[in-house]
Amino acid sequence: MDKDAVLAHIWKSKGMSTLLGGELPVSVIHNNKYISPLTSEAQVTDRNAEENLRSLDHAVHTALSGGIKNVILVGPEGSGKTTALEKLVVDWAKGDHLENFSYVFHFQIRELNSLNGALSLETLLLLHHGLIPPEAMPLVMQKPEGVLFVFDDLDHCKQSVDPSVHTLCSDPNQAASLSCIVASLLHGSLLKGASFVVTTRSTACVKSLSGTQVEVLGFQKPQREAYFNGFFPDPAVANKALIHMERTLGFYNISTSPRFCWTVCSMYKSLMDAGTKLPETLSQLYVNILVHLIQTLSLNEAFNRDLVLAFGKLASHCFLDQRSSCTKEEIDSFGFQQFLTSLSVFLQVDGDQSERCVFSFHSQMMQEFLLAVSFFLDKSTSEGVEKMLEKHKDHAEFVDVFLSALSEPVQRRPLETLLGELNSGRIADFKRWFKSTSETAMKGHYKEKHFHCYHLLQQAQNESLVREIINPSARIGISYGALSHKDSVALNYVFSLLGEIEQLNLYNSNNFSEEKAEALLPTMSLSHKIILSSSFLSTGAVLHLASALRRGFTKELDLYHTYLGDDKLKILCTGLRESKVLDINLRVCKLTEASCEELVSVLTSGTSQLRVLHMSSNEIGDQGFIKLCKALHSPHCKLQELNLRGTKLTAQSMEALSAALCSGQSELRKVDLTQNVIGNSGMEALCKSLKHPLCKMQSLTVFDNELTGDCCPHLMEALMSEHCSLSELDLSVNELGQKGALLLCQALARPGCPIETLRMNRCELTQPVFKELGSLLRSGTSKLKSLSVGLSEVGDQGVKHLWDAIAHPNCLLEELDVEMTQLTDASVDDLCAAIKASKTLKSLELRNNLMTDAAVPALVQVMQDSETMLEMNLKYNDFSEDVFELLEECDRIRY
Repeated sequence: MDKDAVLAHIWKSKGMSTLLGGELPVSVIHNNKYISPLTSEAQVTDRNAEENLRSLDHAVHTALSGGIKNVILVGPEGSGKTTALEKLVVDWAKGDHLENFSYVFHFQIRELNSLNGALSLETLLLLHHGLIPPEAMPLVMQKPEGVLFVFDDLDHCKQSVDPSVHTLCSDPNQAASLSCIVASLLHGSLLKGASFVVTTRSTACVKSLSGTQVEVLGFQKPQREAYFNGFFPDPAVANKALIHMERTLGFYNISTSPRFCWTVCSMYKSLMDAGTKLPETLSQLYVNILVHLIQTLSLNEAFNRDLVLAFGKLASHCFLDQRSSCTKEEIDSFGFQQFLTSLSVFLQVDGDQSERCVFSFHSQMMQEFLLAVSFFLDKSTSEGVEKMLEKHKDHAEFVDVFLSALSEPVQRRPLETLLGELNSGRIADFKRWFKSTSETAMKGHYKEKHFHCYHLLQQAQNESLVREIINPSARIGISYGALSHKDSVALNYVFSLLGEIEQLNLYNSNNFSEEKAEALLPTMSLSHKIILSSSFLSTGAVLHLASALRRGFTKELDLYHTYLGDDKLKILCTGLRESKVLDINLRVCKLTEASCEELVSVLTSGTSQLRVLHMSSNEIGDQGFIKLCKALHSPHCKLQELNLRGTKLTAQSMEALSAALCSGQSELRKVDLTQNVIGNSGMEALCKSLKHPLCKMQSLTVFDNELTGDCCPHLMEALMSEHCSLSELDLSVNELGQKGALLLCQALARPGCPIETLRMNRCELTQPVFKELGSLLRSGTSKLKSLSVGLSEVGDQGVKHLWDAIAHPNCLLEELDVEMTQLTDASVDDLCAAIKASKTLKSLELRNNLMTDAAVPALVQVMQDSETMLEMNLKYNDFSEDVFELLEECDRIRY
């Protein structure tokens, strides 16, 4: 095969660049403007890897040179597949690549579709390829391993290439349909040993084909930047256009299309040359495109209307028939006879200008836009908007989005100057439909429906409409986690128009990227509470979050279970220092001692407002906590609550905490040390501070801290002190025993002892302890309102002391937890008597006891009669299903 002849044929290719069809591949290649599209490998390869290693060209060359016979390129319309194939053939003809092939046959299936009747492989190669002399044909047939077939747009084949629907041929001279010839080649019946590169939009047509499948992504941001710089000679203009495109369109999947980049650049150039404002939305872009195309035809208003209405019928027909192309006969049936010379402006035309040529839309997006415009242009009343959308819902994604934009006078005005007024009745019908469906969607909990509403509002660009749709009944506090970049932009448009909002819930955003965070920056700034728990935040996203905190209204930030790490927390702290954040949740964030240093700088900055810090389940250790305690000495530190559950603390750091609490500077009022190992010596250090006159502590939790009764004398001494301000104490899951607990009871009996909430679940309490507690509650000196003494094996006799106390008029108890204390039906009379007599009791925790069906009638009756009881929890007792219906009669009982 004469490579020079192949090159000459390519350079002489007919056709012209069009706004919708893109720049001709041969022009792109000849003018050295070719940028290889990326493959799906770009999403998994290290960003620092060389760009060509992730390019489509590299993938194809590697596969073919590695002995792979079939290479299948799969990608959406306009993703650069056709130009990449043209470049492949040019590189081969120039001798740059694929030198192991002596013959390369390049076919565009779209063009071959105009062929009717049967033909043989030889006929196909000689007449319809035309670059091989007849005398060379025997060599092609004898050495198929040196032959490469390139089939573009395989999914446009009139019939399937699945071998099961054809009788495959093996004779190069045997006549068959084009689909049969292609299928015979691809499946090795004809010219066995030849290699193939095929492209398709859909994988459906290549299911039966073995080989390497390459997903074509098109352009990502770096390729778009290179493309814009190549399109606009002035770097400043290129940068302005690129920034605008990325801000307004870069989040749509279509932005990865090189063809779409050509359309956008061409449109932007036209608008900038005319001094016109660039479009702010996708809909505005397509309004500009349609206006531009209609103006090039120089038709009058009536012809313009007829043309667009005809395109609307064609678009609907192609969607409903699930076809991408139409014949000349079908085109005529839609009323295009008088517009045949104008069709190439809007459509791709393959084949000669005869009855055999085939017409197709360049992009589905333009097809949908024409359908939307024609719907509002149609003066008939035969079809309402709901019916039209229902009819096309499985095929068209953006029709209602475009309708939303076109329903607004400002948005449609440029089109109405060329087409005349749109149908006001249909516009009013759309507005009624949109208001009704949106209000229903916004009252629900389905985030996808919320996002759809936001997209329609964004395209409408009507601030008053946003406030009308997003009214107080809208549930905008639901989780919007795992949102896309496109969803982020639409959500931000809506929320930024609402002003300050109570809550932005992004729970479970498993890929909260820099792009999404940048899009949501204004909304984050306006949110009083931001929830990002169970999310993954990129470093860039944390930068934008820090910026939002610095300049915004956020008072509460939830980053629970984000595995943030020390480096990202350091970035976040740059924003926290100057923020209004009062409460931050950093539980399970993979923080270490290093993060404590950053937090100290925030707490002591003089600008931080932080009051509540949750640090649970981070391995900060004693050294990290000792650093935090230094901040508590600062007059600038406003911290009042510190949650340190499971942070690897021991007695070593309790001295530092005690010193801070006694300093007179600390505002700390609540500390949770659950599941650390401070032991008795650590508790002794804390008790020193609890009796200090400058200590402001009101709540201390030492749940599961390996305490024993030996710490109780120190605790008793602290609670007996007139300076003690502790009102809440949780000692659960520690081996205090009878001796230790009785000492505590003595302290609690002191007149003026401030303890109101006491939790001693699973503390090895005995009947004598319960007796002492009962006496304490009856004494008239105790302020106890909440008592938890569950998981104590004291039985009915032990708990009876508490029932008797509750019945006493001096008892102030409102909540009692006696879970798993071996209560039986024998305790029910005393229990019911206590409830009847008490004027304060509101909640009883009775889970995991031994009561049976016999106890239920009395329990239900007493709960129904009680005016004070709000809740009784009877779960996990020995009830049968027979009493469930009776228990259902009282909605204050959980069982």
